[in-house]
Amino acid sequence: MSPRAALGGTLLACVAASLLAGIAGGLLRVGIALPIAVDAPWLTRAALSHAALMMCGFMGTVISIERAVAFKHPAAWIAPLASGAGGVAVLADASGLAALFFVLAAGAFVIVNGLLLRRQPAAHTALLLASAVAWFTGNVLLAVGANSSTVLPWWFAFLVVTIAAERLEMTRLMRRRPGAQLMLHLVLVALAWGAAMSALAPRIGGVLFGAALCGLAAWLLTFDIARRTVRAEGLSRYMAVCLLSGYVWLAIGGLAWGATALGLPARDSALHALGLGFIISMIMGHAPVILPAVARVKLQFGNFFYLPLAVLHLSLAVRLGLGASSFQLRAQGALFNALAIVLFAATAVGAALAWRQRHGPRRISDERP
Repeated sequence: MSPRAALGGTLLACVAASLLAGIAGGLLRVGIALPIAVDAPWLTRAALSHAALMMCGFMGTVISIERAVAFKHPAAWIAPLASGAGGVAVLADASGLAALFFVLAAGAFVIVNGLLLRRQPAAHTALLLASAVAWFTGNVLLAVGANSSTVLPWWFAFLVVTIAAERLEMTRLMRRRPGAQLMLHLVLVALAWGAAMSALAPRIGGVLFGAALCGLAAWLLTFDIARRTVRAEGLSRYMAVCLLSGYVWLAIGGLAWGATALGLPARDSALHALGLGFIISMIMGHAPVILPAVARVKLQFGNFFYLPLAVLHLSLAVRLGLGASSFQLRAQGALFNALAIVLFAATAVGAALAWRQRHGPRRISDERP
């Protein structure tokens, strides 16, 4: 096996372990009985470290892989390898080692993004560096024993700012109103300030963080190119539907985050409107574009891609809407949240096989003139 294949296999195994364990742990947290021993030590650890597995072991590794491919230097792979190892360490009951791995991953990630900014000075690369710093801050706080209310805003800031930066890059050629980019930067500064204040003044910080999320949702709904491409056909329309629906969940998450800070019982809505409604929608929308660029896997697009997206949004509506007054409906909604993620993974695999069957085992690079 070549070193490249070994690296890819190792990272795939780490990503899959964190994702599957994170899903299983999340289901256990809402009382879903799984067809495995509920007293399995790894499952208990997955439930306790659900956020770390999903946001660092899974998302942190995937985003680091994407950035390492763009950076094109062997040292850039330190970040995804460390974050992937951190997820495995969580499941192996080595929480201290996992925290150190996550700090190493984010530190390496900051350096990679700093060098990318130096190579390509632009607004979106500056935001990518800011998102890396947010991840590093959250991971350092985790390592020193800070509580989840202090760590989670930084982790969400990492993911939210990363997405905002990527949307800014993809729409950089659009004509915008004067001051639109300044508005975006002010919103993201408020987001970072809210994350920082969450440790010192939780109520003020939480309200500011939630308001910034709502402001970002309004900015994206106003200025993102998805407003135009939703009237197109095929993949362009699908991506736009994923994006626009995700922005709505971003606004809902912001409102729920602020409500939670004010003492209302909206924590589940705040965390999962963001983590599932917004972030997973972004993954579903960008996967048909990112997978060919990062993993050299081309997908045969079809309307079947809408099925997991519909399951995700309907199950979230049940979980966060009807489930607010019924624990059983909340649990059922969470179960179908997990099904939506698994269904999307199966859809992507099927689409890759369909493309290969139609076009043969040619590499994507072979198609270029």
